[in-house]
Amino acid sequence: MSDYELFIGNKNYSSWSLRPWIALKHKDIPFRETLVPFDFENGNPEFAAFSPTGKVPVLKDGNLTIWDSLAILEYLADCFPDKGLWPQDKAQRAWARSISAEMHSGFSALRSECSMNMQRPAAPKPVSEAVKNDVTRIVTIWKECLEASGGPFLFGDFTIADAMYAPVVSRLETYQLSSDPVVRKYSEAMTATPAWKIWEEAALRETWVVDTE
Repeated sequence: MSDYELFIGNKNYSSWSLRPWIALKHKDIPFRETLVPFDFENGNPEFAAFSPTGKVPVLKDGNLTIWDSLAILEYLADCFPDKGLWPQDKAQRAWARSISAEMHSGFSALRSECSMNMQRPAAPKPVSEAVKNDVTRIVTIWKECLEASGGPFLFGDFTIADAMYAPVVSRLETYQLSSDPVVRKYSEAMTATPAWKIWEEAALRETWVVDTE
């Protein structure tokens, strides 16, 4: 039996850590959590002890080390084909992989201007046109997926695609970036999950402070 250990950063700030964590928790895959706090400017030199890149998240499975959120999620999908981490249908799976890769490599304006910060009181923030374009694209993705699947998640049941977009749910709410009904609908589904509630409660209790706007 595998002995998974997931190394993560601060729950209040680490959007990349949230992705594999929420998938593991939502899919009832047992794992041990090791939280190593960081700050955005300097990271944490302690990461070098477990992370080849000096970043989180990292998954350890015995002697095997997997880094990068999407690589971790793909590994879990290989290990647990019965958990539905990707849609069963080949075409749906290709679609889910496409939007997951788009999130992984894109939306740089949203990332840089609107860091995940669950402790920040929800309030509008002036953002660039690039951020507005990112939000428009994300809302379009959610709309197309939910219309095709019927929800409550992007492909019906919770998949890796939902894990990849989970931090965006927090960002859109925190910075009040969209009033589109599809955002409210999808956000309600995500934040109602027990996994989300556990993460958020822990994030709100953290005392580490990183300077973000």
